Parts: sequence; C-alpha cells; structure tokens
Amino acid sequence: MPTLLLVDGHAYAYRAFHAIRHLNGPDGRATNAIFGFVKMLSRMRALVKPSHLAVVWDGGLSRERMELLPEYKAQRPAMPDDLAKQIDEIIVYLGAARISSIQQDEVEADDLIASLAKMAVQGGSAVVIASADKDFFQLVSPSVGLLNPNDKSDTIWAAAQVVNKTGVEPGQVVDWLSLIGDTVDNIRGVPGIGPKTAADLLVRFSSIESLYSRLAEVKAEKLRESLRIAADVVRRNQRMIRLKDDLPGLASMSELVAGEPDYGGLSELYQRWGFKGLAAEAEKLRVGEKDLFADAN
Repeated sequence: MPTLLLVDGHAYAYRAFHAIRHLNGPDGRATNAIFGFVKMLSRMRALVKPSHLAVVWDGGLSRERMELLPEYKAQRPAMPDDLAKQIDEIIVYLGAARISSIQQDEVEADDLIASLAKMAVQGGSAVVIASADKDFFQLVSPSVGLLNPNDKSDTIWAAAQVVNKTGVEPGQVVDWLSLIGDTVDNIRGVPGIGPKTAADLLVRFSSIESLYSRLAEVKAEKLRESLRIAADVVRRNQRMIRLKDDLPGLASMSELVAGEPDYGGLSELYQRWGFKGLAAEAEKLRVGEKDLFADAN
C-alpha cells in the first residue's frame, strides 16, 4: 500500500532548533535547526519508508477561528530570528531533496495536513502524520497513524495509543479537548474539568451532545452546574478544535511522490552550512549516480 508521510514543518523546525543549541556555518550563521531538521527527517523516512512525502507549514492563523476567539494563540511568543532565517534554508534544502514543501496563505498546517490525509486515504493510501500535536489524535484511524516524537519507542500510534494517552477513542478527541481546553492554543475549557474527568464523562455519555441532553444524570452538582454555565464555550471549542479536512487546491498524490534527490545541489548546500559528513555522503552519491548514468550509455 502506498504510504504518505506528512510532517508538521514548524513543529519539527522548533524541535530541532531547541534540541541543538549551538551550531554555526562557516559564515557564522546559525545552522542548528537546519541540521536537526535534516537528521530528523532522514530518521523518519528510514522508519516509515514512505512512497509519498510532504512537509507542511503554517500559512497563518485561521480566520474562522480568530473570529470565534480573538485571543486564539495570542500568548505564543514570536519566532526567534535565528529560527525564521533557518526555515527559509530548510525549504531550500527540501527543494534539493525533491521533497514537497506545502503552505497555503491563512491556512494552519493542522487543517492542511487533515485535508491531505483525507485525500490520500480516499485514494487508497496509508498515512503517517509526524507531530506531537494532540489535535492530530482525532485523525487516527485504521488508515492514519501518528509518529509522535515524544514517544521514544518509534511506535506508529494507532487508536490503542490514543486511548492510553487520553482515555478516549480518536473519534471522541474533539469532545475531550473541548471539555478540558487547550492551553497551548489559548482555548479555555470547563472550570474544574481535567483530562481524567473529561474522559470519564465521555466514556459514560459517549459525546458532548449526549452529555448535554442528559445533563441531569451528572450527579455531582458542582460539575453539573459548571457544565451548564460553560455550554456555549464547549460548543465553540468543538468548532475551534475540529480540523478542517476539505480544503481546496490540494497537491495531487502524484505531486507528493518522494523523488530522487539532487545530490549535487545537496552537496553544495551541506558545504555552505558546514555539514562535512553530509556533504561527503551527498558527493559520493552524486558521483555514483553519474557513473551509473555513464554505464547506462
């Protein structure tokens, strides 16, 4: 079965940037995020062995979510300048590596990944999403797995891992997050409801719709009242947290095929960044590719 690996670009760039603190190229510019990203991506490819591959980037905040909650993600600090400059270089690297780099204006990477995953599954492919973002738990299915970098076992997460982490099935994750909120995205939940209480409620009532239609069955008066007061917030949260999987203008699967890298171009980039080992490896592959071409003629 063809397999599409979708990489949460900004998440991995940040991860690489913070994992390697001090690394500079011959010109003195920071290269820590570039080096870490290249290594992480290589490791992911070796693990998943995808036939198709794309790195997906945030194109800005969703206008719809901002209208629902103006303070959405407002607490996040600006991207460090050293990282922003390196992301441009990472995109240059992806071009030489013949890896699709995808971004849409005013579209969050999560929604673009959800839409690409749905397209791939409908076409008969398996999908692996590389990200630690718990919003992706809602997409896990028999055809969609999650490679969570926080899980050092390199397990491709399925429904069992999501249940173990959250206490609910993937199809209940939107409701679970809607009850507890998401501090990372500045979305507040129901006061007094944490992950365990939210999971217990959803195990018993199945969904938020069923919970509110049977609210009188919640025995704890304080919890019942808290849910009643927060009803509008919870329903807004559902709209905020549910990923959009029907975006237009998607790249086709044929455009996402993992192509043969431009080894010469990669060698030049690696030398520019001071990655001597990677440069030597790319040069060896470039020479071998050249020799194969000569033999074929």
